[in-house]
Amino acid sequence: MAATQDLIKDAQVLGHVQDPHRKILTKECCAFLVTLHRTFNATRKQLLHRRVLRQAEIDKGVLPDFLPETKHIRDNDTWRGADPAPGLVDRRVEITGPIDRKMVVNALNADVWTYMADFEDSNSPTWDNVINGQVNLYDAIRRQVDFKLNGKDYKLRTDRPPPTLIVRPRGWHLDEKHFVVDGEPISGGLFDFGCYFFHNAKQLVQNGHGPYFYLPKMESHLEARLWNDVFNLSQDTVGIPRGTIRGTVLIETILAAFEMDEIIYELRQHSSGLNCGRWDYIFSVIKKFRNNPQFVLPDRSAVTMSVPFMEAYVKLLIKTCHRRGVHAMGGMAAQIPIKDNEEANKKAMAGVYADKLREARAGHEVNRVAHPALAKIASEVFNKHMPTPNQIFKRKEEVSITAMDLLNMNMPGTITEEGIRKNLEIGVGYMEGWLRGVGCVPINYLMEDAATAEVSRSQLWQWAKHGVSTIEGKKVTKELNLQLLKEVTEKLAGKAPAGSKYHLAARYFATQITGEDYADFLTTLLYNEIVTAQGSSTSTSVL
Repeated sequence: MAATQDLIKDAQVLGHVQDPHRKILTKECCAFLVTLHRTFNATRKQLLHRRVLRQAEIDKGVLPDFLPETKHIRDNDTWRGADPAPGLVDRRVEITGPIDRKMVVNALNADVWTYMADFEDSNSPTWDNVINGQVNLYDAIRRQVDFKLNGKDYKLRTDRPPPTLIVRPRGWHLDEKHFVVDGEPISGGLFDFGCYFFHNAKQLVQNGHGPYFYLPKMESHLEARLWNDVFNLSQDTVGIPRGTIRGTVLIETILAAFEMDEIIYELRQHSSGLNCGRWDYIFSVIKKFRNNPQFVLPDRSAVTMSVPFMEAYVKLLIKTCHRRGVHAMGGMAAQIPIKDNEEANKKAMAGVYADKLREARAGHEVNRVAHPALAKIASEVFNKHMPTPNQIFKRKEEVSITAMDLLNMNMPGTITEEGIRKNLEIGVGYMEGWLRGVGCVPINYLMEDAATAEVSRSQLWQWAKHGVSTIEGKKVTKELNLQLLKEVTEKLAGKAPAGSKYHLAARYFATQITGEDYADFLTTLLYNEIVTAQGSSTSTSVL
C-alpha cells in the first residue's frame, strides 16, 4: 500500500471523475499507469523523434528499402510467431467500432467472430469517451453492460458466447492530457492499454480468452519492440504468464511494410498477425512522399486494392504472415446499408461481396466490417471460400515482392473537381463530428473515420503543393482549395442543426490543404479543442 501511495503522489487525473469511473481509476491502477509511463515514455519519445529524422531523409530523396541490418531475420525460415490464442484460431469476420455503450452491446451481439473495440481512429478521445469506454468494456467482460436508452433495452445475447474482444489503444503519437505523471501527459496508448489490461486481464483468461490488442500506426520494428516490452512488464506485474497477451499489428504505414518480418519477430510470443489497414496505408504513402511529385495519387476512388502498390502490399503481408504461422487480416468494409434506395443498396452490397471475395481468394483469414448488417455477406463469402478455421497453411512461396513493387505508383485514374469536393466534404465532415466527440461519422453511406479524413486532407495538400491539373483543366492551387472549402462548408453548415462545429472544423482544415503547413496528424492538430483538464489530484479528490 505504501509503495502504491508513493507511486501516485506525483500523478494527477485532470478529467472530471464520476462515480462509475472510480472502479477504473483505483489507486492500484493509477500506480500501474505511473509505472508504465516512467518505464517507457522516454523510449516512446525517442522513437517519435526517430520518425522525424526518417521523414527528413525521405524529403531528401532517400526512398525506403528492406533493412540490411535485419536481413538475417528475414532470411531465417525457422522462427515463428505464436500459435493462435484461445478465441483467435478462427476470426473470419470481425466488426470494428468505437467504445460507447450502445456500440459495445450491438457489436457483441453481432453475428461475428471477433469485435475490435476502438479507442483510436473511430473514437474522438474526449475524456468522457475514453474513461466511459473503459467502464463499458469492464462491464461487458463481466456481462453487466445491459442498459436502457430512449425506452429501448440493450442486452447481451444469451443464446451463444460473445465474439472475442480485441482492443485497439491509441497510437504512440497521441497523448492523454487528462492523466499527468510528473507534470507530463501519459501516452494515450499506455493509458488505454494500462486501464484495460490491469482490470480485465485475469477476468478475460477466466472467461476463456485473454487480453488481446490491435497495435496501430507503427513505423518500425523498434516500435513493436516497445510494445513487447510493455507486454512483458505488464504480465509480470499482474502475475500472468508471458505470452498470454496477443497483439495484432496494423500495417498501415509504408515504412512498416518494409519491416513486416521484423515486427512479427519482435512480438514473437505475443504476435497474432498483421492487418491490412488500407486507408491509413494510403494516407501514409501520401504523407511520407508528399514532397515528391512522383507520388501524386489520383482521386481516392481510383486508389483501389488492385493498383500496383496496394496489391504488392497485400501479397507481401499474406506471404509474411503465413510463413511465420500467424493470421493475415484483410481490410474493413465501411459501407452502411442504404435503406431508402433498394437499387443503390444492392449495388453497394455487391461491392462488399466482391471485396470480401478478393480477400478470401488472396489468402486472408480475417475480414472486417463496420456495420452488423454486412456480417452476413462477409460470413457467406468466407464460409464458402475458407472452409477451414484459417488459411495459414497457404504459404504463398511463389510470391516475390521487391522494394520497387511497394513503391510502384503507376495506376489509372485522374484528379477531378468532384474528387476535390468529396475530399473537402469528408475532411470537414469528419472533423466536425470529431470536435463534437464523435469519432465515427457516416458520410454518403460510408462510415468514415480518422484514416479517410487523413487521406482527404493529404491529397488536397499534395495536389496544391505540386500544382496538378484536374481533368476539367483547372490547376489545383491554394486559392482553389480554399474557395471550394468555403463553398462546401457553407453548404454543410446550412443543413446542420444549431451548435454544429463546421466553421471551427473548416478553420483548422484550411491550414492543411494549401500545400504549405502539414500537421503530423489531424487528431493531434485538433486535440486541444476537446481537452477538458480540470486539475484534481489522484491522492485527494479522485481516490
